[in-house]
Amino acid sequence: MTYIIENATILKERKMTKASLLIENGKILSIKPDYKRYGFIRMNAASFIMTPTSTLLLKEFPLNLPFQELKKFFIDEFILKGCTTFLTLAVVAHEQALLKEIKRIHTRLLNSPIDYIIGVKISSRLLTPSILRKCKREKVPAIFVEIHHVDELDVLPWGWLREAMFPYNSPLIPIFVNDNEKERNEAKIKWKRVMEKEKIPSINDEIAENEPIPYPVLKKIGIFPKKSSIHQGLELSYNLYLKSREIRNIEEVELFHYHRHMLVHTIHKGEVIRAQDYIDFRPGFGEHVKINTPSYFTI
Repeated sequence: MTYIIENATILKERKMTKASLLIENGKILSIKPDYKRYGFIRMNAASFIMTPTSTLLLKEFPLNLPFQELKKFFIDEFILKGCTTFLTLAVVAHEQALLKEIKRIHTRLLNSPIDYIIGVKISSRLLTPSILRKCKREKVPAIFVEIHHVDELDVLPWGWLREAMFPYNSPLIPIFVNDNEKERNEAKIKWKRVMEKEKIPSINDEIAENEPIPYPVLKKIGIFPKKSSIHQGLELSYNLYLKSREIRNIEEVELFHYHRHMLVHTIHKGEVIRAQDYIDFRPGFGEHVKINTPSYFTI
């Protein structure tokens, strides 16, 4: 089916733009100021603010919940928040378990109603050229590294690690687990310094859970513009917020935290999964999103 969404106010990265979208079979064919000469069915979006759907990080997904509890979890933690994609992690205790843990999470998420991306979490002692080559082979787009003490960063073979990452270059993302605030801050400073000096594809800061992953990080991992975007040629996924005087010159993360009561519709891959209080929960509608080129939009 082909139709037009007209008079849309699109909020992307703090910028509001007025546009109309030509849609066909769940994809955005083009975005223009208007389509006056087209005779397709039209949907007037003048009463709403349109935003891309969010991508959230959930480090450890509760895979063993009974179905009804899992359904409630998906609705409360993702769908009602306007999230249609999440990043979760395979926790790898030793190198030989890498593939097994990724497959385990993928199998448990086959009935997910929204899309998901699988990264890995390892301790710094497991950060070796060998495991990075395996991550590259499996196209793992994000490698989270637990840092307990600042000294751990001094003993790693950064040159070999950089070579092992090339050319896929999935970024290393820190998780600072030291309870001592002073030592945590020292580790954060050291991490940033080492990453810059050694030219390692990486994220400088930890990624917060339960809030939209920032665009620079989405781009670095390769999630954007595949997900969390409203772009010509890509899937149609978006949120609609009711317009109000309080929503002006605002960022998407502020809408997420402070104006969630104004979120009324969520569309995922061209299908309505939320219409006000109605939730269309579709087990298996989500898919495992594969990232072909991390950092593509930051090169």
